[in-house]
Amino acid sequence: MKRIIQAGNIRVRLPLVPVSFFSMVLGLAGLGNTWRVAHRVWGLPADIGEAINAVAAFVWAVLLLLYLSKWLFAREHAVKELLDPIDCSFVGLIGVATMLIAGVAAPYWRACALALFAAGAIFSLAYAVWQTGSLWQDDRHHGATTAVMYLPTVAGSFVTGTIAATLGFPEWGQLAFGAGVFSWLAIESVLAHRLYTVDRLPVAQRPSLGIQFAPPVVGGVTYMSITSGPPDIFVAGLVGYGILQGLVILRLMPWIRQQPFGPPYWAFTFGAASLATTLLRMVERGGNGPANLLAPITFIVANIVVGTIFLATVRLLLNRSLFPASQPIQSDNMDSVPRGIETIRGHS
Repeated sequence: MKRIIQAGNIRVRLPLVPVSFFSMVLGLAGLGNTWRVAHRVWGLPADIGEAINAVAAFVWAVLLLLYLSKWLFAREHAVKELLDPIDCSFVGLIGVATMLIAGVAAPYWRACALALFAAGAIFSLAYAVWQTGSLWQDDRHHGATTAVMYLPTVAGSFVTGTIAATLGFPEWGQLAFGAGVFSWLAIESVLAHRLYTVDRLPVAQRPSLGIQFAPPVVGGVTYMSITSGPPDIFVAGLVGYGILQGLVILRLMPWIRQQPFGPPYWAFTFGAASLATTLLRMVERGGNGPANLLAPITFIVANIVVGTIFLATVRLLLNRSLFPASQPIQSDNMDSVPRGIETIRGHS
């Protein structure tokens, strides 16, 4: 859906981009960072990684501009996302994506990187606290319990730790890592209960399982960023659990693919890139055996996953079918709609 903005005789048609589109930045920036490490470890061309990072920065800037314009010109849609028990978790990606772009900028413009990191970290922490408190005190339907719940607290904390260490603040990164680990364990228990004991995921929600194997490997990147010396048993354990989760997701792909391709499939990209990055960092720090064997394999897989989803997304954009169609929302009736009821119906 698009919203027409008119100023005098000028009319501009802006797409109402879902906040979940910020997951594209995570996948692209994650792969760009993978290439940076691959350049250090294997001597692969540095320009490829920087080109991917440039695309990530461009996508982030466009999405941020469109998201802010939605608050200005289509506020009812932005409010609906914020109050939606599923989509509200994607709002946390704004801060996560901003911190990843800070990491992209770090080698070139430290002042800009620090400013972006501060803005992203503050937003991520504030939003995680606000959203968690809201979820704890509101009535929730089990259909709203999906892997996107990881995004504000777990992804936000781990990326905060990684970029803090990148910018020279590893002690702050250690605090963020702890917040991410224990949030991950707490949320995973809730998600596992939902997956094991409650009715199966609706077709439209199934691509969200791509996020399920991300926490251990995204945490692995953070752990390698805040520590020094050879890789230890803890990071090996994170990688092992991430691989197990990835294999389970691979086994479920025919079931997941009952949902036609669309932007939700970007859920698979950040985890794929982070697994490759963690293994490359292990090799860089003297790891051998499984790390040396698995790093090239996961690097190739990450490029295939992100590249394929990126090209398929571009195709949707060129075919003018990237942005979802929806009916206008009556903003004056928003207060009369119980929180989350519309979304649970829409996602199920």
